[in-house]
Amino acid sequence: MNLLSTTPWLLGAGLLAGAMNAVAGGGTFVTLPALVLAGVPSVVANASSTVALFPGGLASTWAYRADLSPPRGVSLRALVAVSLAGGLVGALLLVLTPRAAFDQLLPWLLLLASGVFALGARPGLMPGPRVRASPAVLLSLQFLLAIYGGYFGGAVGIMMMAVWSLLGRSDLKVLNPLKALLVTATNTIAVLCFAVLGAVSWPETLLVLGAAVVGGYAGARLARRMDSRHLRLGVTGLSLLLTVAYFVRAG
Repeated sequence: MNLLSTTPWLLGAGLLAGAMNAVAGGGTFVTLPALVLAGVPSVVANASSTVALFPGGLASTWAYRADLSPPRGVSLRALVAVSLAGGLVGALLLVLTPRAAFDQLLPWLLLLASGVFALGARPGLMPGPRVRASPAVLLSLQFLLAIYGGYFGGAVGIMMMAVWSLLGRSDLKVLNPLKALLVTATNTIAVLCFAVLGAVSWPETLLVLGAAVVGGYAGARLARRMDSRHLRLGVTGLSLLLTVAYFVRAG
């Protein structure tokens, strides 16, 4: 498909995704389908979506830098290290996945991310018993989540906070900055891997990236006036519609 003809919806998708991520999250649900519709192969579209949304996550981490503190009993360096390692594993797995296999897997990944996003109306505060976990257990779970983050990443931040809160760490003042840092660490290594291995369609990615930065700025200003629960409800509906569409497409 001609890049010129797809530019309007790529810019629109970037603007919307940036605003969504600033207010409630879920930008991947917009950028990934937009890149696929633009003719980018699904594996490359997934990698390109991660690259396009990366600067917004980096900006969030910088904004939270003064509030960063690790959960009790686990060092921040260890959490970052396992996130980098898991992100690398996930990114390599994505690049090695045949396109046909990823096309069959994508609807299930979208369904998982949509379900987590819908349940995570209060991010990181999923209902359920709190248990005390050893640092080794927490680091192991973080490594697995980072693999998912490097491979696909939809709603991975909510997944991280859900796991930490179920393990007794439910203070949002701690969880939000930590989530921003570890998702960014996961994506940093994934982005580098995708770039080095040539898994990014740069013309489409740069269009979405630039628009997402603008959308993120506008979304941050909008967030002061808008109830994020309404947007989260809309994102959930959109993600479920896209999931159904991809199941039909895969069938």
